[in-house]
Amino acid sequence: MSAARRARSRTALLATSGAAAAALLLSACGSGGTSGGGGETNFVAGADGIDTAGKGERAPAPDLSGKTIDGKQLDVADYKGKVVVLNVWGSWCAPCRAEAKNLETVYQDTKDQGVQFVGINTRDTSTGPALAFEKEFGVTYPSLYDPAGRLMLRFEKGTLNPQAIPSTLVIDRDGKVAARTLQPLSEEKMREMLDPVLAEK
Repeated sequence: MSAARRARSRTALLATSGAAAAALLLSACGSGGTSGGGGETNFVAGADGIDTAGKGERAPAPDLSGKTIDGKQLDVADYKGKVVVLNVWGSWCAPCRAEAKNLETVYQDTKDQGVQFVGINTRDTSTGPALAFEKEFGVTYPSLYDPAGRLMLRFEKGTLNPQAIPSTLVIDRDGKVAARTLQPLSEEKMREMLDPVLAEK
């Protein structure tokens, strides 16, 4: 093989590798699909990518406690009696940036109705970028700092997909997982996901 042909062959190989790496990156930080990977979650898949579980079919949310990105202690169990919106995000994730203001708007509109938003910041190697993200997008609700994704693994198998960032769960007033989506949310979709759980007595 000539030197020129070898160079062309190497260039093609690098391009293919680059495309594969880009595809992997997008799949780790994109819509992520709607599959959480099996398990007994009792979710009914919605055509809009929002999966729901009936009131008697819901799995309890696991212990979610630890340090927030600003160094405070937080335990989601303290919000029992409220509807909790749990959003998994990373400052490195473009879809997370796209949805951040939507979530903050809905939080501001619903916090006086007994709704608490909580973030789980994942795969940020330090809190600096996460704090900068919150400042840039005006996020005022707290976020647990979970760089290794350990909190996500506490959920029933199939509830969350660690590769699908962002993901959002709605936890009912009894501390059980009522709805989930493994995709970024518009303001309208966030309300569509939250409102039925908020309306429950």
